[in-house]
Amino acid sequence: MDARVSELFGSASGHSSGGPQGSASNHKPGNGNGVVSKKTGAKSKKARTRFPRNFKPSNNTPYLPPEVRLMLIHKLKLVNPTQNRFEHLATQMKWRLQEGRGEAVYQIGVEDNGMLVGLSEEDMRASLKTLHRLAEKVGADIAVLREREVEYDSDIPRKIAEVLIRKVPDDQQFLDLRVAVLGNVDSGKSTLLGVLTQGELDNGRGRARLNLFRHLHEIQTGRTSSISFEILGFNSKGEVVNYSESRTAEEICESASKMITFIDLAGHHKYLKTTIFGLTSYCPDFAMLVVSANTGIAGTTREHLGLAMALKVPIFIVISKVDLCTRATVERTVRQLERVLKQPGCNKVPMVVGSTDDAVTAAQQFAQSPSITPIFTLSSVTGESLDMLKVFFNIIPPLSNSKEQEELMQQLTEFQLAAIHTLPLVHSVQGDHLVVGPTELGQFHKLTVGSIQRNRSACRVLRAGQAATLALGNFDRSLLRKGMVMVSPEMDPTICWMFEAEIVLLFHAKTFHKGFQVTVHIGNVRQTATVEAVYGKEELRTGEKAVVLFKFIKHPEYLKVGAKMLFREGVTKGIGHVTNLQPISYHYQHFQGQDEKA
Repeated sequence: MDARVSELFGSASGHSSGGPQGSASNHKPGNGNGVVSKKTGAKSKKARTRFPRNFKPSNNTPYLPPEVRLMLIHKLKLVNPTQNRFEHLATQMKWRLQEGRGEAVYQIGVEDNGMLVGLSEEDMRASLKTLHRLAEKVGADIAVLREREVEYDSDIPRKIAEVLIRKVPDDQQFLDLRVAVLGNVDSGKSTLLGVLTQGELDNGRGRARLNLFRHLHEIQTGRTSSISFEILGFNSKGEVVNYSESRTAEEICESASKMITFIDLAGHHKYLKTTIFGLTSYCPDFAMLVVSANTGIAGTTREHLGLAMALKVPIFIVISKVDLCTRATVERTVRQLERVLKQPGCNKVPMVVGSTDDAVTAAQQFAQSPSITPIFTLSSVTGESLDMLKVFFNIIPPLSNSKEQEELMQQLTEFQLAAIHTLPLVHSVQGDHLVVGPTELGQFHKLTVGSIQRNRSACRVLRAGQAATLALGNFDRSLLRKGMVMVSPEMDPTICWMFEAEIVLLFHAKTFHKGFQVTVHIGNVRQTATVEAVYGKEELRTGEKAVVLFKFIKHPEYLKVGAKMLFREGVTKGIGHVTNLQPISYHYQHFQGQDEKA
């Protein structure tokens, strides 16, 4: 979001401590990427804003740069437009919604050149009425996010407003964002998700999390050991749609225009491999790091933060259990997190959210700049500040636009197998023909896709980047394993035993050399590999870089050049990306077996 509007609406930057804004000020103001401090924001923007040659703004006229982001649209006023003007505005809104994948934010009372003129109360009401008519015409709904008075050379109070336009879903194509939930054990992750998705506060003894657990030992210990998924929906008016009022998952999907899918990951260190697998295989759009207010940064908190940063997943932080602490304790935890985020290895800009206005600002700036890190302080027992987090989820936009989505849709089909389930009496229908592999022998087998489910409800169409459950007809489950892919036969998939990767050794107790074995995580692939060669060096030490040749020890895998990788073994940890493959030949096989679900 533009820094001047952030400032006007009570930006959350005022709640962070001193210097964070300066660390992002090297971004050019107005490019949609940086956060500018209050002292310098308006001045630097004024120097870069271009106005008509005869225009001379007064000292009291605030303004913004011209539009810099498709999701934010400046409109001065929309009072009684002519029919031609109305049709033009409707066409423009339809295009904006398409570009924003069903969402757009209109800023009313702002000139095209960025000047914050504001509107009188009467003109604002008329403009919002016109906006509502436009939204109805294109099949969308509107929700006023916030209004605020603006300083201007006028005796009449003038306001600007931000309005969310969201398209009513059609053909089940609601906007779906995946959020990985990280944090140390007992930080309150599952309880928070239970409160968000079930619509009822916790009783202080973990009642809210019971519906999320999948195994008996999880219920007995109160600790998550597996990966579970929960959904939170928002309708076209921005209202929460969850399991309250006895809604089923299918009903939530039918009434939601935007869906947040939470990937609940384990917090205990002994389940770290499961947590890493969830982060790499399910490709989350964002990560939510939950920190307990009374324990602060403890256990796996730093490690989970480092994993999200290594995989370049945008991260925000929720400080939970504030009802158990004094305000001084909560503030101490906030300062502790701010210090960690500002360290050279992180280079993040902490933004403490203290109001609904802050939540809107945080959502918009978070999507525009990877360095912004919103921090929420809330309680799952009292519900304190819970609404701010819901506003944040409602506003946060997707990271990819419609053009990038279209380019992905033009590519051949490719699915990553992350989990395999057996269900009796699965009735399949004729669908796409794909190949699945590689097996331990490096083979790909032909199969037919039957029915499709998204978020536990039937689905007809899948788009690029979406997760789903597929029913496979006439296939032997014993051939399937995590790490496989289902791809179009035309893709000619490349598999390999050996691959090269450019790595950085984050930590190693001794030296990293030829013959060393590590567990490699690349997408949904998780397998032990041996270091066959370290090019240009005999050995590696902590902090050093090199190109390394790895060899899988169990079976070949399907990889892509450029894929991000993590590897670990004991205290040894490293990150990198695949630079070269040494492919092997393969052949297709057609297999007849039993109905399975993958």
